Amino acid sequence: MQWFRACSFVPRICHVLIFVNLLFGYVVLGQETSALPDAPSVNQTQSGPSNPAPRNPQHEPSKNHIFWIIPNYRSDENPADIKPLTPREKMKVALDDSFDPSAFLVAGIFAGLSRVQNQYPSFGTGGLGFAKYYGGAFADQAVGNIMTEGLFPIALHQDPRYFVKGTGGFWKRTEYAISREVITRGDDGRNHFNTSELAGNAVAAGISNLYYPAADRSFGNTANKWGQQIALDTFFNVAKEFWPDVRQKLFKHSAPENETSVDPAGQRAK
Repeated sequence: MQWFRACSFVPRICHVLIFVNLLFGYVVLGQETSALPDAPSVNQTQSGPSNPAPRNPQHEPSKNHIFWIIPNYRSDENPADIKPLTPREKMKVALDDSFDPSAFLVAGIFAGLSRVQNQYPSFGTGGLGFAKYYGGAFADQAVGNIMTEGLFPIALHQDPRYFVKGTGGFWKRTEYAISREVITRGDDGRNHFNTSELAGNAVAAGISNLYYPAADRSFGNTANKWGQQIALDTFFNVAKEFWPDVRQKLFKHSAPENETSVDPAGQRAK
């Protein structure tokens, strides 16, 4: 029974992913799209009007937060000059994603979802029970980030960033975003199997058994937690890919004049 109760969370994530895909599809399909070349190419973007309307930067959404809430420090929207990150820079990405103020809110949301499902009965109910759920959710988040964005990329010489494709049709870009779960860019500039993401989350799921109640520790719960994180990271990849389009569509946020864009297919990865 614990296995089926734990697994019930995965379809919910998949339903959210499908809904958000359709939402982003509406935004992207409303814009003009162009065919992708087979090989990486650099295209000069069209210059905007000579006298663009002034914008108030205080009201523009940050590229570091998707919908103002989801931390987005590992997303790179300006790939004109890609340089490998140093170990210190990789760890900084992991810590920024883990301890950004909005990360505390995100942990609360996932703690609430787990509490509603009574995913860990040993935590109990009431305020104390929710505090335990919250502590577990925040630890899952932080440990996962440190493993997949910091320690594993440093050890394996892989790049933890998600490089926005930015060109092509909706489904082509969605396919690219999903593929970044298994393909990543190495420090050598080549595509690598994304061991940092898959193995890093597996290790994080195993570590979680140290702070979850012994009664709720099982192979099923650990495997389900790994699967949840992979599903969530896939969802966040799609969100990272289309967040620049949403910003531009909803807030008329245009790219700086003379900014270049690079097709990441075949040479860039997460």
